Amino acid sequence: MPIHFEDLDVVSELDGARSVLIVPCNLCPAATVAVREQRPFMQLFRSLFTSAPFEQYIKALQSRLAEKGVKTQVFRSRLYHQWFLCMWTAGRRKKLQRSAKQHDAVVVLGCDSATETVHDAVKSTDCKVIEGMGVTGIMNAQLRFQLPGNITFESCKIVPISRH
Repeated sequence: MPIHFEDLDVVSELDGARSVLIVPCNLCPAATVAVREQRPFMQLFRSLFTSAPFEQYIKALQSRLAEKGVKTQVFRSRLYHQWFLCMWTAGRRKKLQRSAKQHDAVVVLGCDSATETVHDAVKSTDCKVIEGMGVTGIMNAQLRFQLPGNITFESCKIVPISRH
């Protein structure tokens, strides 16, 4: 099941930044937002490659940053095989590196592994890498398909990650 997250305060971390690249992982953070808002994770006949609640979450983050005078761009990954940021190909990472060069900072919406992927991809740039979400556990839920094409998570519980 997906990793569950809590939001972190990225606005204060971006003090002095003029432009930010937002790099979202499209599975676990999107599932977290959908569960938190009790909305469908996906609606197959409306948005086949996006999660509407997560897209609204990203737009709200962009609005908060715009209020502080920070310009934002989102590094999109629409294809399913690119959804898992932690497993991006070398080509995808190179494209991220080129995009990051145009920004002061990168905000990662994903787990520690996603953040590591971004760190590795942008290490040759001057970009500051900031985690936008913190891991709180793993979601244990029932995946449900509802007509007319909604994919939801039900009976969701957060299972803590044991540290050894």
